[in-house]
Amino acid sequence: MKLEQYDGGVLIRVDPGSGVAIYDQIAASVRAQLARGALSPGDRLPAARELAEALDVNIHTVLRAYQDLRDEGLIDLRRGRGAVVTEAAAPDGPLLDAVRALIAEARRAGVGPQSLISLIREEYPS
Repeated sequence: MKLEQYDGGVLIRVDPGSGVAIYDQIAASVRAQLARGALSPGDRLPAARELAEALDVNIHTVLRAYQDLRDEGLIDLRRGRGAVVTEAAAPDGPLLDAVRALIAEARRAGVGPQSLISLIREEYPS
């Protein structure tokens, strides 16, 4: 597993051995940081080239992750400004509280992370 810390202390996690595409892992790591409040509207993500070098991945992999985040409205991509977190990415307090409560309940019930994810995907298909 490769971890890269960048300005603001936010961690990008990738596992090349995982069955999940690296660009999906990068985007998921940013989404997780947004959900935790580690990233706020106006914060800048590292330059794609800088992150690609740090993670030892192709720059197009990072750009694909950033494009997905842009398409979701979580970041704004501008030449010269880089990737900036949008106002729409601010964590929703009640939703975050509900997710934390769900995780706590799953732990009490002995439901593992993968089982919980499967249950969520069944109830909320993409």
